[in-house]
Amino acid sequence: MKLTFYQSSTVLLETKNVKILSDPWLVDGELYGSWNHYPQIDFNPEVFDNLDYIYLSHIHQDHFSKKTLSKLSKKIPVLIHNFESKALRENIKSMGFNVIELSHNERTHLKNGVYINILAADNCDPSVCYKYFGCAPLEVKFGSTSIDTMCVIDDDENIVVNTNDCPYDLSYSAASIIQEKYSHIDMLLVGYTSASAYPQCFNLPSTEKSKEKKRLQMDFLNKAENYLNLFKPKYFMPFAGRYTLSGKLTILNDNRGITELDDAFEYFTNSKNIDLTKSKCIVLNPNSSFDLLTGLSSEPYTKIDNVKKQKYIDEILSQRKLDYENEIEPSIDELKSLIDKSYRRFEKKRL
Repeated sequence: MKLTFYQSSTVLLETKNVKILSDPWLVDGELYGSWNHYPQIDFNPEVFDNLDYIYLSHIHQDHFSKKTLSKLSKKIPVLIHNFESKALRENIKSMGFNVIELSHNERTHLKNGVYINILAADNCDPSVCYKYFGCAPLEVKFGSTSIDTMCVIDDDENIVVNTNDCPYDLSYSAASIIQEKYSHIDMLLVGYTSASAYPQCFNLPSTEKSKEKKRLQMDFLNKAENYLNLFKPKYFMPFAGRYTLSGKLTILNDNRGITELDDAFEYFTNSKNIDLTKSKCIVLNPNSSFDLLTGLSSEPYTKIDNVKKQKYIDEILSQRKLDYENEIEPSIDELKSLIDKSYRRFEKKRL
């Protein structure tokens, strides 16, 4: 089984002539143009024409990237969880894709002896993910709001667990099911950062903001360690949740509660909280691969040059406009004409 890393949570798994691309976000400017990649991505959609499946974990734009999916072949079937809310399904269908909804915690055969198991994975607690209220209607079937998922992909020999954006505290139930159901984990793709607007968007004194940033970083590194201690994978790769802000938001970059990948690698390879004799940390350059059979990467990892990155932010990203800055501002009359319709729709949703 081979794993290729692109950016953030976008990875490609290849085994037994089956290719599964997870959460493709390969075009800059998601979340209204504000979220971007560094290093830059050289995205050629035709490279992905021979995919067998796309797996989308949830509806957030750095996982369900319309700007990316609009460029991919609509012949590729998309795998998602059978969510209580059908918003993600309908959004994908409207783009022309065939959507396959899979039931919670059912190991499903795809083809050639390759299986996927998608689990609803968020025991909603806004205080854990630093949101301000719950994200979705209560999902009574699985004790979860089902806004997010994790998945297991296996070929009867190699087993890969992809936790995506599921912090351990919100997902211990699903994680425990996986731990009991599978004999071993060869690779754990584990999130280690917060994508919250806190603290960078909050009106806090600079010293307090810096303190909260460090607290958030450590909090999410600890959540990743909890996964590692539960699964005890042969290999693990810290990924997901990485982004660089652009436009007028570049001034917020320094206070994001995000640990840079090189710092995360340094932390994990020196952690006293996990058994490093059983689990090896792997980091990859964009577009490079890791072979689970040989334990070898396709190329040596190159650390980020922070001077070059800051120059790119200052000279390129800071000059970009956010999506809505390119739109014509509606008149007061236009807004008034939409208020009644908007309110009625809101009431329908609320009820």
